Amino acid sequence: MFALTDKWVWDFWFADRADEHHLFYLQAPKALGDPEQRHYHATVGHAVSTDYETWEVLPDALWPGPEGSWDDLAIWTGSVVEDGGLWYMLYTGVNRRERELVQRIGLAVSQDLRHWEKHPANPVLEADGRWYELLGRRGAPDQAWRDPWVFWREEDQHFHALVTARAATGPLRWSGVLGHARSRDLVHWEVLPPLSAPGEFAQVEVPQLVTLDGHHVVVFSCRAEDQSAERRRRLGGAAQTGTFCFVAPEFLGDYRPSDQPLVADARGPLYSGKIVQPAVGQYSFIAFREREGQHFGGTLTDLIPLQVGPGGLLAPRDG
Repeated sequence: MFALTDKWVWDFWFADRADEHHLFYLQAPKALGDPEQRHYHATVGHAVSTDYETWEVLPDALWPGPEGSWDDLAIWTGSVVEDGGLWYMLYTGVNRRERELVQRIGLAVSQDLRHWEKHPANPVLEADGRWYELLGRRGAPDQAWRDPWVFWREEDQHFHALVTARAATGPLRWSGVLGHARSRDLVHWEVLPPLSAPGEFAQVEVPQLVTLDGHHVVVFSCRAEDQSAERRRRLGGAAQTGTFCFVAPEFLGDYRPSDQPLVADARGPLYSGKIVQPAVGQYSFIAFREREGQHFGGTLTDLIPLQVGPGGLLAPRDG
């Protein structure tokens, strides 16, 4: 388990360098009292491990910009990719002037994963109204454009980003989709249509793409109340909060969501889950634990071993 005595921890992402696993995570002071206030005081913490179990906490990686900047309120979820000996972090930023209602994506650069500089072109990636809902249009409560998952595709020689977004079409309440954009240099981005269809989710949060047995699997999180009535009927009237999967045979293919969370836990939902590889051919799951007894958790789980089933679906490993 990863926990801090004085701060809550929630969404997180990893970067691997040699035999080091670098953990980046959202954090906020427990002195705030109300865990819901953490979203407006979030910074990016940093820790390192050689086994995903024992962690050394390092100086913080990223924090909000100066007053009046596009990210002067809080820094939210991101991801890291390496290119040409440098490390690039895409991250979500929100500002005070817009009362955190408009989400944008910025870029930070590092030579060593420890010291980060925000790129002067920020923000580098914003929602495109051709395909995605914008603040106030059709009554949208905010402009969802966050949680970028960035990766390189050798097939088309581009970086790609999956983004938590709302589609510009379909019922607004259930318009949550996998947003999509691509870039050759991580600074200039082309926004593309969503990879998933609207209709089942209000939000498709903190996506991560992994390729398993030839299937493209996107791990994402959603709350029970953010799943449509149609989905609930299909599931027999029930829905759960947790980490789910989209699976498709092709990268641009028909992404179908799983019905049940990837990992169930009697202590409560496991959110913002990520797949890691502790060793070649091995897969494990780590997630944010919201509840510890009757209190907000704000911790990350230990490794939960997984196995790959038919069609690329993941499940906890037997035994």
